[in-house]
Amino acid sequence: MADEIKQMRGKQKQKFSQMEAESNSCERARKKTRREIIEKKKAIENRIKAASSVKDHLDTCPHFRHYRGNGLHAHLESGRGDRLPVRTKQYIQNLLKLNMEAPFGPEWSDEEKIKRRDMVAPEARYIFVHEVSDEDADKALDLRDVERPCNCKGSIVGFVHYRFTLEEEVPVLYVYELQLEHRVQGKGLGKFLMQLIELIASQNGMGAVVLTVQRANPMAMNFYICKLRYTIAAISPSKVNPLGPEKNYEILCKSLDNEAQAVLEAPQDTTSDA
Repeated sequence: MADEIKQMRGKQKQKFSQMEAESNSCERARKKTRREIIEKKKAIENRIKAASSVKDHLDTCPHFRHYRGNGLHAHLESGRGDRLPVRTKQYIQNLLKLNMEAPFGPEWSDEEKIKRRDMVAPEARYIFVHEVSDEDADKALDLRDVERPCNCKGSIVGFVHYRFTLEEEVPVLYVYELQLEHRVQGKGLGKFLMQLIELIASQNGMGAVVLTVQRANPMAMNFYICKLRYTIAAISPSKVNPLGPEKNYEILCKSLDNEAQAVLEAPQDTTSDA
């Protein structure tokens, strides 16, 4: 009997030791997972910080400093929200009002205030489009393979306002505005600028390009979805709450890696009426 009790206690002790070892193993796994999550989050934050600290993103895209096509010659330059000259701020406000007052309708008054505040934020990054003369355009072509700035000068005819940020824990380049004067629209410039934006996003390790479009702006919706192959994002109101009250905007995205695609792109509807 004593031997049986001794064997039973030994088995219980062995079982407890095994349970303790399994518990310690699970705890180590949890700690490792937490550490990995923290390290990943920190790495993403550093990536966004590094991207935002680049002085001029056009330096790594020299072939995008000039645009020439469909009778339009333009020079591109970078800027940031907290360093905008007064005249440039006024230009941005005027172009935003001209292009966006109609799509926003009665909401424009409140939206304009938000856009004025966003416009000058320290994290706001810009690409400004300057229309240039034929003579300057010819000089620019001669300099396009030379790593030095050109002397092109001309009035601003459009701009892109973008930022590096997080969406659903994915680092993204968010396009706040892409605005062009009416007379330079339809000349391929918008597509050229979005190609540049996607290149900047890729070079800086962003998982996707994200932007917002008013539903009352069908030309913009067609441009991004049909021409540039953007999709309505999983975080867009129509996808998050399809049975809820309809919002006046959609969030669009183009993923640049598989992780961003899994998080940001809404599943395609494969059902049919057949």
